[in-house]
Formats: sequence, C-alpha cells, structure tokens
Amino acid sequence: MTVRELDSAGITDPELRAAYTRCRELNARHGRTYFLATRFLTPPQRPAVHALYGFARWADDIVDDLGSDASTEERDETLRGLQKELDEGLATGSSGHPVVAALADTAARYRIDHRHFADFMDSMRMDLSVTDYPTWADLHRYMHGSAAVIGLQVLPVLGTSAPREEAEPHAAALGVAFQLTNFLRDVGEDLDRDRVYLPADRLSPHGVDRELLLWCRRTGRTDHRVREALRDIIASTREIYAQAALGVPMLAPVSRPCVATALVLYRRILDEIEHNGYPVLHRRVVVPAGRRAAVAAAGLGRLAAARLGRGARKGRGR
Repeated sequence: MTVRELDSAGITDPELRAAYTRCRELNARHGRTYFLATRFLTPPQRPAVHALYGFARWADDIVDDLGSDASTEERDETLRGLQKELDEGLATGSSGHPVVAALADTAARYRIDHRHFADFMDSMRMDLSVTDYPTWADLHRYMHGSAAVIGLQVLPVLGTSAPREEAEPHAAALGVAFQLTNFLRDVGEDLDRDRVYLPADRLSPHGVDRELLLWCRRTGRTDHRVREALRDIIASTREIYAQAALGVPMLAPVSRPCVATALVLYRRILDEIEHNGYPVLHRRVVVPAGRRAAVAAAGLGRLAAARLGRGARKGRGR
C-alpha cells in the first residue's frame, strides 16, 4: 500500500497500515485485471477496495489452493477459524488477523452490511462439498454469496449519485458477471479441483456432461458440442454485463472510470475466449497486454474528465 493512499484514507495505526498493505499485495498478485481497475479510484478509496478483495482472496485460497495437500476436513477447520476471526473482527472493529483487521476497519468506516460477509462465507463452505450445479438457478444461489455480495460490499466505497437501493441490483449483477467470466475462463482448472461450475441444464441440451469435459481436458481437444455450450453461456453472461452496465451512471462520478474499466476488461475475456476457439479446457485465456493498455488509456480519459468536472463544481461553490 502506498503511503499516499493510507494517509489520504486516514489510516494511521501502524498495524492497521500493515494489514491494508497485505491486502493490496494480494490484489496485485492475484487480481491483475481487478488491480488495474482500482488504479482509477481516488487514493482514499483504494485501501478499502483492496481490503475487500484481500479477504475474499484469502478465503478463496483456503478452499481452492491446488498447491496445498490439506484435506477437506483441514480446509473446513481453517475456514471455521477464519469465520471466528471475522465474526469477532466485525463485532469489535479490529482483529489480530492480517486480512480481517483491514476488512473489519473497512466495514466499520463504510457501514457495510455484515450480512454480505456471512453470505460470502456460506458460499465458501459450499465449495468444500458441492462439485457441480444441476441448474442455472442453483448456480445463481451459490453466486449470490460468492459474487453478488462482493458488488454490494464495494458499493458503499464507490458511492452513488442515485439512491443506493437503485444501484444495488446492478452492482450485484456486475459481481455475478465477473464470476461467470472466471468460471468460463477456468473450466479446465476447476475440473482439476473436481468442480464443474457450468450448470448441467445449460450443458446437457448440447450433449455435454462432466465426462466429455474431462475427455477434452485429457486429450487437449475441444469438442464442437462444448463450443456450442460455451457460446450459449457466454451469451447469457453478456446479458448480465448489460444489466450491470446500467448501474455505472448511478455511481459517484469519480468511481465510474474504475468500474467501467473493470467491466470492459472482464467482458473482453469473453471476446478472447471466442476469438481463440474456446480453449478454456486447456489454458487460461487472457486479454493481451496491448488491448488492456488501450482500455486503461480510455479509462484515464474518463478519469480525467470526472476529476475536472468535480474540480469545476467545487470552483463554482467557492
């Protein structure tokens, strides 16, 4: 965490500054697209967003880290320990845990509804036992806690120009769209974890099941039926992005460039999946650096316009 960001956010306690710095490191290491987008936030906003991401990443690693030999029982015990730290941290506003401390401070500063964190942890526990989803509705129930609530957690930090309750469905939709994009990008990696997040009722009409996905993963081929199913789910994901985009104008003007940039970058992952022939069972598809840079440049333009507009409004008020 840069000193400027911490100072501008009014975070002065040395241990708390170290906690926020740890969260920023997690964001920079694991959330390349997301981290780039946060650079378009104002410095006072960045620590809070890093804290929210850092906690989500920490919990996710407990259930997903392929480099660990921990059993399901050990992961469950670790997750329960994190839940205890979270409950105590939210109740007191502080914690000795390096990530929970920043999260608890952020939740208190921005009065984030604690139910969003409870719902998130419920979905994390599902990942310890649920390995597939029969229906689109089943998947959406999981994504409420794993993705929609992330958008709802971040919304108070971003601020709104419309009543917050009007912006909330769009913020939730953006979280879901991001996660569906991750699911589409990471089909092969998730199979290695014995999970299929793409719902059966969207695969079976195309003749796709777990066995066919495993065959593709094993042979390095992408069956035409899998491509058709992925095309169908990508189309549905784009519809959710369209709903999410309606919420961008409802955000505080200084926050719009960040969210618009993240939305465009993540949505372009879908374009890359299609452009490359749906290779998601064999490798992770990313947006090339040059295209990310072009989106970032556009975001900088929007950011400059937003800040100039804010400066002009302040000038008129003097």
